[in-house]
This record gives sequence, C-alpha cells and structure tokens, in this order.
Amino acid sequence: MFVGFDYGSANCAMGVIQNEEVCLIPLNGNDKYLPSTLYAMDRELIAEAVLKQLSAEHKAEYSRSRAAQLSRARTVRHELDLLPDEQAVFVGQAAVEAYLEIPDEGFYVRSPKSFLGATGLRDNQIALFEDIVTLMMMHIKRVAESNLPQTMLPITHAVIGRPVNFQGIGGEKSNQQAEAILSLAAKRAGFSDVDFLFEPLAAGMDYEASLDEDLTVLVVDVGGGTTDCSMVKMGPSHRENADRSQDFLGHSGQRIGGNDLDIALSMAAFMPHLGLGSLMANKLPVPSKPFWNAVAVNDISAQRDFATLHSRKLIEELIKEAQQPALIERLLQVQKQQLGYKLVRSAEHSKMALSSQQAVSTSLAFIDNHLHATVTADDFEAAISTPLAKVEALMREALIASGRQPDRIYVTGGTARSPAIYRRISGVFPEIPIVVGDHFGSVTAGLTRWANKVFR
Repeated sequence: MFVGFDYGSANCAMGVIQNEEVCLIPLNGNDKYLPSTLYAMDRELIAEAVLKQLSAEHKAEYSRSRAAQLSRARTVRHELDLLPDEQAVFVGQAAVEAYLEIPDEGFYVRSPKSFLGATGLRDNQIALFEDIVTLMMMHIKRVAESNLPQTMLPITHAVIGRPVNFQGIGGEKSNQQAEAILSLAAKRAGFSDVDFLFEPLAAGMDYEASLDEDLTVLVVDVGGGTTDCSMVKMGPSHRENADRSQDFLGHSGQRIGGNDLDIALSMAAFMPHLGLGSLMANKLPVPSKPFWNAVAVNDISAQRDFATLHSRKLIEELIKEAQQPALIERLLQVQKQQLGYKLVRSAEHSKMALSSQQAVSTSLAFIDNHLHATVTADDFEAAISTPLAKVEALMREALIASGRQPDRIYVTGGTARSPAIYRRISGVFPEIPIVVGDHFGSVTAGLTRWANKVFR
C-alpha cells in the first residue's frame, strides 16, 4: 500500500486513495493531524525506544551504531526507577501532555523537521534527529495501519513532502542532509520505498484536480516551519503527466513559517512582561539575547545556550542590576523551569484566537500566578512584520525565477489562516485572483495523488 506522507513542522498527516478519492487517515483519535512533537523522560532513552520497535533486519546494525546511547539508556532507566517495559518516550499529543505536566524535566522537541538540514550539526546530533524522526514515523505508520482495513495493509511505499529549502543557509548540502535523515528514518520505520515531492507542488496538485482549464499558478505554502512558493503550469493538459519537471517554472523557499511568527509574537507581546525593553541601573537597556534564546525553539544553539548554568548566572546578575528586578525574576523562572516552549505555545494560541477576535488576554500563570498579557490584532500584525516581509520577498523571487506572471495565486498552509497574513499576501499582487485552499490538507492530498502515479 502506498501513501502520501506530510511529515510537517507543526503537524503530520497521511493520506490514501479510496474509491478514487483522497482520504486522510486518523492519527490522533478521530483527528487526522498529529502534532509534530516528541517527549522523552531522558534523551538517552530515545535510542532504546527505536531499538525496541525495529524489525529484525535492522536491529544488529542499529545496535552497533548506537552502542554508547543504548548503554547510557540502561543506566538512565535504572536511575529513574523505570520498569523494563515502562513507556518513557511519547509522540504527538501524548508528548505535548507529558511536557506540559512536567516542563522542567525530560527532553521535549517541537517541530523536529525545523532542525533538519541545519549547518554545524555534529554526528551525534544528526544521529539524535535520525532517531527522533524514526520514532515519529514508526508511531504514525503503526496508528495509520490500525485505522485501515486489512486489505490495504501493510503500508510499504510513501511519497514524503519536503520544502524547497529546509534551511535558509547551507544550500543543497543542507537539503541532502535533511533528505538523508528522512530516508533513513522511513526505512527503519518500515517503508520499503520512498519518494520526495516539493510541498508547494503537492499543494498545487490538489488544487489542479479541480481545474477545467490550463493555468499558470503561483502556489504559496506558508507552513509551520517553512514558506515555499512555486510557479507551476497546471490543468487538464498537465495533471496526468508522470514527470512534472517541465511544468515547474520557478520556486523559492526559506525556513520562515508559523513557528517564527509565534516566536516573534512571544518577543513582542510577552517578553516585555519579563523585562525586555526595561532599563539597567546605568540606564542602558537590558540585553535582549537571553529573552530571544528563551523562545527561539527552532534554534538548537539558542536553546542549548539558554539551558546552561552560565545563562542562569547571567540572568541572576541582570536581576541585581536592573531597575525593575521583579520583571527579570520572571525570566529566571522561565530559565529554571525551561518554560520557553510553553511561552511559544501560548503565543500560538493567541495567534489562532486573533484569527476571529480583535484582542485576546493570554494567561501566563505558569510563570506568575497573576500574569496576563493582552494582545491585539494590531500588535500581532506589527510583531510579525519582519517575517511577513520575507514571505513577500519569496513570492517575488518565485515570479522572477519563472519569468512570468501567474493567472492565479493559490494560498495554503496552516499559518495562512491568519487574516493578517492573508492581507499581506493578497497585497503583493492585488490584480491577480487568489484562491484559498485547505490550509492543512492540501499538501497531504497532493502527495497522495502523486503516490498514486509513481507507485502504481
């Protein structure tokens, strides 16, 4: 059985063809979208969890390559007083719930796809992300198979979506590294064959299925971790082609997406309540770096730096020298209890609420019992001005690369639901009609349609 597999930055989804229609498979109870998160009681336990679920053909090689991690896992399991078969690693909604229960303990990763292709990763870091992606794929494949009829099992082939560029820097080398991690993880998770397709092209294929004329379409896919823009020839004359390379006229992509908007909103709306923008006794501003590191959840080095003892001591020194030390005390609380993810998650909820409200009051009681932050739609639009300017630039870049104007602009991706983002996108080429797709399902549907072509 073949599937379309959207291993996304914010959510994961998987689709199959049933009765000649694309059907998304439930992955989270009745929900068809699984949060892209993993939580482990200790990071050393991740390799152990992978080994337990590997098929026999992969166990020996994996045991050799992860001998050190597996040895440390046995020690950690004993130290944490865990039973041999007690679950210690969680994926999806279970991971979110485990993190929220005890945020200052364990190892939590949100949007691991955002880290793929990062430059400067050491071998042990690459191995860690291989294991994280493998565990998530194992979980998704297992749940998907449990929700399919026996006649459609097992799932063996997948078309996996990928952004045009996984990272803003690193170029094709970064893309190759990211694809290698995804390919290896898929193999270990039990897929016998995988293919990759650019996510904006996949989103466009879903739109193309509804067209009764040939058009040139600028697909703008604003996802959780990346924004991709592709100029594509599509319509009845093109959709049956097994090779679409000639229809792909130009593209652009960058690691800028919903995560970045959430981080920007955290900085603008929440961090002033923690001392950002306040003054030191010498009347200079409090340094902004520790505030940024606290919420930069898609930056490995920033997160590592914020968790260090050095960072804690720096914040303690700032408290001594600040004009408003009580505010900086809140930042220290975030550092001690590792609450950065909670802050960004709160910003995400505020962003979602502002899709239908002009203002929202967000509780930050997990930092201070009586702390609330009010955010307005105007505040949000101002906070995300810089990342949205990058989205605009990517749209223009795709147009220049293709050398032609589009007949339509097709907008998709979960982040594009926001009215502020839609207004910005629609203002780039106001004379061109805009079509809004399924914000979450377009990419998965397109990947599934492509799997139906390449694996039949």
